[in-house]
Amino acid sequence: MATRLDRDEELVETLRQREPAAAEQLVITYGDRAYHLATRIAGNEQDAEEIVQDAFWSVVQKIDCFRAESAFGSWLFRIVTNAAYQKLRCRKNRRRDISWDDVLPLFGDQSRHVMPIADWSPHVNDPAVQQELRLTLTAAINDLPADYRSVLVLRDVEGLSTLEIAERLGLHIPAVKTRAYRARLFLRKQLSDAVATPDTTTAPKGKS
Repeated sequence: MATRLDRDEELVETLRQREPAAAEQLVITYGDRAYHLATRIAGNEQDAEEIVQDAFWSVVQKIDCFRAESAFGSWLFRIVTNAAYQKLRCRKNRRRDISWDDVLPLFGDQSRHVMPIADWSPHVNDPAVQQELRLTLTAAINDLPADYRSVLVLRDVEGLSTLEIAERLGLHIPAVKTRAYRARLFLRKQLSDAVATPDTTTAPKGKS
């Protein structure tokens, strides 16, 4: 821990002094993790590269705004997250206006599913099903609107707390909880639909 803190302190100082090697050291120290985070949120490598470049440029330009109230790494990843979030929101995607009424499970008055949802959990050890689930999950995450996708990735992939996500994205805590919940429901429905069998989704012929 001390080594990391000392290295970040030195890195911050070299950035503030505008030393020629500072930007290169920034990339060496945080480049891989920043790229990984950007790829998770953006969903593709080309956008991730642009996000990291823009974010690191912002770090270099705004280094004097860093007050050490939090760890330098946390401050940097907040900038990367916001850059990725804005990239998603600006991306012209035909699915950006996704209708939740069309893709979320239907619930009754007692918050129970109206329609049956296929239980795919018993088949997760089947290699063929695992591959299908991975492809479906990736596609489903890519289909999420930016507001929901960013929250889901930060919560369930990066493991950030609700408070940390709210601070990074400038949201209220209830909004973070709601978006995470709805995004998970969407993914669950997509996964269930992918492995649904006729006897779990439709009634037998001749019966209503």
